[in-house]
Amino acid sequence: MTDVLRRVGDKWTVLVVVLLGQRPHRFNDLHRGIAAISQRMLTRTLRGLEEDGLVHREVFATNPPSVEYRLTPLGTSLLEPLSALAEWAVKHQPTIAASRGVTDLQPRNT
Repeated sequence: MTDVLRRVGDKWTVLVVVLLGQRPHRFNDLHRGIAAISQRMLTRTLRGLEEDGLVHREVFATNPPSVEYRLTPLGTSLLEPLSALAEWAVKHQPTIAASRGVTDLQPRNT
């Protein structure tokens, strides 16, 4: 269970799954959609999601070859709990910020 939670709880995984939940994307589309992610980390994240059966990678025989990523049915089933978590975060952000003694929660470099 720990390795599954580690995968789906990773910040890059969440962002990739949310983007792919909107529509299939090519690698560069995903990279532009998540500006802070490096190409290497995006590649690692996509490979892990593919390995876990959450993402399907399709290679098209073009010159140069193009690759498209889309959620599998298992990946799509992850959207509902991620949406619930996002709603919880938005609802409780002011309380968490107050507990931290700040007025605005800014992403932290991790």
